[in-house]
Order: sequence, then structure tokens, then C-alpha cells
Amino acid sequence: MTPPSRSHPPRPNMLKRLAAAYAESVRLKLLALVLAPLLVGAPVLLMIVWAWGTQGYDQLLVNKVSSDLGTARQFFDRVQMSLRNGLEGVATSHRLALVLERGTPADLRRLLDEEAEEHGLDYLLLLDAGGMVRAGGAFAVPADRSGWSVVREALHGYAQHGLEVFAPAELEALNPALRRAAHTPLVPTRAARPDPRNVESHGAEDRGLVIQVAIPFDGPDGRLLGVLEGGVLLNGNQGIVDRLNTIVYQDASLPLGSQGTATLFLGDTRIATNVRLFEGQRALGTRASQAVADKVLDRGEPWLGSAFVVNDTYVSGYQPLADTAGRRIGMLYVGFLESPLRDTLYKALAGLFLLFLLVSGLGTLVGLRGARAIFRPLERMAGVIARIEGGEDSARIGPTASRDELGRLARAFDHLLDSVAARRWELQRSAEELDRKVALRTAALEEANATLRRAQQQLVMNEKLTAIGELTAGVAHEINNPVAVIQGNLDLLREVLGDGIEPVRQEVRLIDEQTRRIHAIVTKLLQFARPGDFAGYAEPTDVNGVLSDCLVLTRHNLNRARVVVTLKAEAGGPVEMNRGELQQVLINLIVNAMQAMPEGGRLTLDSRDIGPDERLPGAEPFEGVLVGVEDTGHGIAAGDLARIFDPFFTTKKQTGTGLGLSISYAIVQRYGGRITVESDPGRGTRFTLWLRRQAVYSDQPTAPFFAAQRITAGG
Repeated sequence: MTPPSRSHPPRPNMLKRLAAAYAESVRLKLLALVLAPLLVGAPVLLMIVWAWGTQGYDQLLVNKVSSDLGTARQFFDRVQMSLRNGLEGVATSHRLALVLERGTPADLRRLLDEEAEEHGLDYLLLLDAGGMVRAGGAFAVPADRSGWSVVREALHGYAQHGLEVFAPAELEALNPALRRAAHTPLVPTRAARPDPRNVESHGAEDRGLVIQVAIPFDGPDGRLLGVLEGGVLLNGNQGIVDRLNTIVYQDASLPLGSQGTATLFLGDTRIATNVRLFEGQRALGTRASQAVADKVLDRGEPWLGSAFVVNDTYVSGYQPLADTAGRRIGMLYVGFLESPLRDTLYKALAGLFLLFLLVSGLGTLVGLRGARAIFRPLERMAGVIARIEGGEDSARIGPTASRDELGRLARAFDHLLDSVAARRWELQRSAEELDRKVALRTAALEEANATLRRAQQQLVMNEKLTAIGELTAGVAHEINNPVAVIQGNLDLLREVLGDGIEPVRQEVRLIDEQTRRIHAIVTKLLQFARPGDFAGYAEPTDVNGVLSDCLVLTRHNLNRARVVVTLKAEAGGPVEMNRGELQQVLINLIVNAMQAMPEGGRLTLDSRDIGPDERLPGAEPFEGVLVGVEDTGHGIAAGDLARIFDPFFTTKKQTGTGLGLSISYAIVQRYGGRITVESDPGRGTRFTLWLRRQAVYSDQPTAPFFAAQRITAGG
């Protein structure tokens, strides 16, 4: 008897043959390469297409309803303007002038009724120049209409129109039929916010939303005779919303069976709409959802997007309506059914997905049948190239089990990269050596150039100061003599004339002041050119005391200029400097700060000790006292900041000599100190004095080397 057959596991040599076939077969490798993206990437791509498609379609719908809302608003504005234009025609008509001149009250009332009917007005009143009703309406007693905004503007001669909310009593006074027409029972609406009118008004909206127009008319002499006031009640005015819907949603503007609608809201209640509650019945008295009311009515923002409307979802556009005082009183709405468009979108996307899957499957089959090469070594080579471009120079393909032409190409590629890396390392080493030598030479050259520039600047400045000193000495000698003669003759003139000088006393005083000013300018020139001649003896000086004295000397001018002073005197030790010269520097800075604040401001004076571990900007360690003078004035322009210490530079063209800051700088520098400045144009300026505890004297009349000390504007 033959034993039953049994299945045997694959033999080891068969597995080896399959592995060898895979290693050498391009077709098997390509199959694995193609199926992996198909099984993983296709679903992800389909989801991305679905998300992008729906998002893009939603944006198209929002753009569509936004455009529709703009068209609806333009039409609604044109309706209001046409009412205004029609009433302006009545106000300027010859017929009205004849009736006012010769007609009876009955003729005037008949004219108003006929014009109201012709122009589609629900009421038309004739008011006198005081705003009282002269004709029209059903007022039992004389009524004053001047409280309405449009009427008030018309009484001042300006035609005006706008939306207003009329209370039930106001509608009753105009015409009892208007109150009945405005009455709108509230209909319970899903998603609407709670409304107290369900109790207080017996579940009805009794107010009226009215387009109110007021037109002034004048007599032959140009004097205001009165005002025509008319209006249209929008509650239940289906003609306006039907025309609006016809204009916005014309034939074929909404394909796929969608339906366009338009609505006017008073508050959140529909008072005129073509939205259907049931077949043939309009949804009057239904209300907007709470989300829409909160955004449009409470926050004043338009609503663009999907919204639940009565009993279905619409692509909706809501815009707030405001009365003449700017209060939000209602909404204008346009929209169209969303479900037909959404269903069509989903069907189109489903068809697109099926087509995509079909094309992908066919493309995979064609690719598998047409592939003739293996891509794995090529991809590894591409990856290595990308890693090398990213800075990973050691990237290599590495050993590969492929024994075909591409495998040999990969091994040759690694060998080539090794050769290139060796050449690159040699070049990099040479470049680094060259860069090091260039850096050393460049640093030495920069240091030599800096030394040369400093020497050149000092030389030029010394030559300038020498020339200024010689010129100043000659000018002082030549000017002081005639000034002294002028001054002596002025004194003689006062003695000789006595009381007879009274007619020209003002002129003599002005001459006297100008001679003193000439003498002061000459003295400043000499002080700048030869500061050593004006230097006082150095002594231990209390900076805080000098600050207090300066405030006493300038207090009157500071108060008059409405400058508030803050003093922070925290310095604990003296500085070696002439007290009078320090006072001169500080008063000069205080006066400059006061002049920089013509409308008043705040002046801050502060002092503090600085220890040996602190450094003067760009210089050696500095031990002494730091004094600050800071204002909240107009600041110093960036272009002027580098020149403020230059001799004769001034921004006060009429009163300044341009020597105050230069002299101050020279005084401080003579004792080994420095002056630095920080300025932010439009916000203020701060001058800082660096005063040494022990003076380091300099006899040279040095102009400020400001380029080394300057701090840029706003820094």
C-alpha cells in the first residue's frame, strides 16, 4: 500500500536560489519599490485631496456669499437714495410751492397723500421751520419731530436719510395701519437666544424698522420754510426683499438646484424675508441663531459662512444695519442652500478618487512592465550627494551586495569620494594657513592705520587750534579796544544827557547789551583757544554741592520754562577740579537742556561714585565720580551728534556761538575727564561727565576727539 504524500518545507538550496534571484533581479526589486508607495502614499494623498477640495470649495462659497452680500447692500443703499431723490423732487416742485402759497389745508393733505403713493412712501409729513407737524399723519395734537436725527439735520439745511426704529406709539401717531403692519408674532426658532419679548410683548415684535428721509425746502427768499419727512416701513415689506433676491440671485447664478434667499432683520427677528417656514409661508417672526446674533449685533462683525437658517443650513452672509446714531438695530442677510452644492461636491470628489485609483493602478502596471534597471544604488548615491551638500563630508554609500553594473558603479563612486576628500583636506589646510597669515598682516595694518589716523587728527586739530588762538588774540585786541571806546562813550552819554536820555534810553540799553555780548563772545573765544589762561586752581570739590548751587542759580529760569527737576546726588567723595569751572560746565549743560524743552519737561541730575573696575567707554579703567544731566527734550539729530563738541557748531543760529560745549569739553578734559552723550531724537538727551578722583592734567588745548567717545543715537 502506497503511503500518503506529505508536503515538505522548502529546501535550503531553494531559498538560496530565491535570494540570489532577488539580488540579481531588477524586476523583483522594482516590484517592492513601487508597491510600498502605492499602499502607503495613495491613501494619504487621497485624504489630502479630499481636505484641499472641500476647503477650497468652502472658500469659493464664502467668496460667493460675500460678493452677494456686497451687491445686496448696494441695492439696499440705492433704495434709500431713490427715496431721498424722489422726496427732493417733491420738495423743489412747483406744485408744492403753489399749494403752500395758495392752497387750503385739504389741498396740502391731498398733495402729500398723492406724492406718498407715487413714491412708495408709507407716510409723508410737512413740518414747519421749527420741526412741528404742519400736515400729514394722524396726530391728535401738534407733534414736534425735531428730535429725530434726520429731521434735525434737515432743519439745519441738509437733506438726510437713514434707518430708524419706531416704537408702536410712534407708528400709531403716524398711521394706525403702520402699527398693525409692523406687528410680527414671534415664532419659536431652534438655536436662537432667549428673548424676553416672549413674555413682555406677548410673543411679538411691535417696533417698526423704517427708512426715514427728511428734505428741507426754502422760500423764494432762500429762507427755510420747512421740511418734508417721509418714510417706508420695512416690516412685512416683501417687495424690497423680493427685488433684492431677484437682483442678487438671477437665473443660473445658483446651479445645481440651490435656492437663494434675502432677509431684513429688526434686531434678530425676521421682519421681511423670502425664507420659507412651510410651503408657501414666509418665515416672518423667526429669529437668527445665537451665534450669528452675538457676532453681528453684539460685536458688529459680518458673518460669512455656513449658518442654520430656520430649518436648514445655508451659506449665509449677515451684515449689521445701524441707525443714524450708529447703533446696531438689525441685519441684512443673503444666502443660499448648502446641501445641493455639498452633495454635488462629494459626488465629484468620489468620481475623482475612483479615477485617480484607476490611473494609479494602470501606471503601476505600466511601470513594472517597462522597468529595466535597478534604482537602489542610484538612490543611495543621490542620498550621499545630498548629505555631502549638507556638510557631512564622511558620507559614503558603503558596501553593497549588488553584483550588477550599478553595484560596481556605487563602489567606484565611493572610491572617487575618498580621493576628493583627500584633495579637499589638503586644500583646506593650505587655506587655513593662508587665512592665518592674512589675518596677522591685516591686524597689523589696521593697528598702523588707526595710529596714523589718530596722529593725523591730533595734528590737524592742533594746527587748527593754534590758528584759532593766534586769530582770537588778534581779534580780541582789535575788537576790545573799539568796544571799550563804545562802552566809555555810552557811560559819558548817560552822564551828559542825564534825564534827557529818556527818549532814547531803550536804544542806549540795547547798544550796551550788544557791547557786553561782543565782550562775552571774545572772552569765550579766548577761553577756548587758551584755556590755560582761564584755568583756576584745582581743589577737592564736592560734586553734590556744586549740583545744588547750579540748581539755585538756574531755578528761576527752570520754573519759568515749566521744567521739573529731579536730583539724585549719590556721589560720596570729592573730585580734584576747580569748583567754578565745574559749575560753569554744569550750568551750560542745564541751560542747553532747558532750551531743548521749550514746552516744558523733566530734567534729571544724578551723581554716583565709580570704582577702578569701571571703564570709560573705549579707554582705561576710571576712578572718580559720574555726573549725568538728562532731559526729555527734542533730542539731537543723528547727523549732528558727531559735531556737537566741534568749535563754532550750533543749531541755535540766532543766539548760539557754538563754543559752550567745546569749552565745557576742554575744561573737563584738562583735568583728565571726559564727556559722553547719548541721544534719542524726539525722546531726550543725556550728557555724562566722567570726573577723576585725582586729576590727570593736560596743558594742551585739545579739541574733543569725539569720534572715539560718541554713542550713537538711541544707543
